[in-house]
Amino acid sequence: MRRVLILGGTAEARALAAALAPDPGLHVVSSLAGRVTNPRLPVGEVREGGFGGAEGLAAWLLAEHIDVLVDATHPFAARMTASAVAASSATGVPLLVLRRPGWREGEGDSWRRVASLQAAAALLTDGAGGAAGRGAEFAGGARVFLTTGRRSLPVFTPVPGAWLLARSVDPPEPPLPPHVRVLLDRGPYTVAGERALIREHRLNVLVTKDSGGAMTAAKLVAARELGLPVIMVDRPPLPRGARLVDSVETAAAWVRTA
Repeated sequence: MRRVLILGGTAEARALAAALAPDPGLHVVSSLAGRVTNPRLPVGEVREGGFGGAEGLAAWLLAEHIDVLVDATHPFAARMTASAVAASSATGVPLLVLRRPGWREGEGDSWRRVASLQAAAALLTDGAGGAAGRGAEFAGGARVFLTTGRRSLPVFTPVPGAWLLARSVDPPEPPLPPHVRVLLDRGPYTVAGERALIREHRLNVLVTKDSGGAMTAAKLVAARELGLPVIMVDRPPLPRGARLVDSVETAAAWVRTA
């Protein structure tokens, strides 16, 4: 029986585990980093907690006789992906990276793509100065719908004149400044719900990461309908040599033949 390790925590990882579970020739282990309280669990064997970097992951792959490795973590889990690539190289265990497609700007959207969270905060800061040019569309006291995760909050709290509605699954570390309100919620979301949220809090800019997928895409539709500009943080680049697919079906077929 071939042993498969899925680095998970995403809907795609759960779907892949479910697709592979009925195969009598495969034993699937899903690994969760443990950063989210009460995560949605995949079918089959589940391992929780970190590995201790690339060396720890490589040692675990060898100790557990893993034959195939799939990195189906969040598109912004750059450190985990780098560890997976390094561990695969060190052990010879074949690696596939599974990522859902990113979002694409459409007619009626007003997006500004940036390379990092820090660049997004800088754009808001420039807009707070009210000067023409870079960040000018965010001038006049930004009321920010921030959906970049609780760990990113310290990057945005110093932005002058901004009020933040920060949505996350788990609460961020206290204390929080008075200009930040935290909304604890978990998708999927609806366009009607996102539209009502934007109106209720008089939000005038959305800051988000290009996570892709349908579960949290409703905010982009609501922003388009209400004329909100969007600051979209691009995904980190994949390490050199990583093989990438964007569908569960392709990943499952690869696992069975790798």
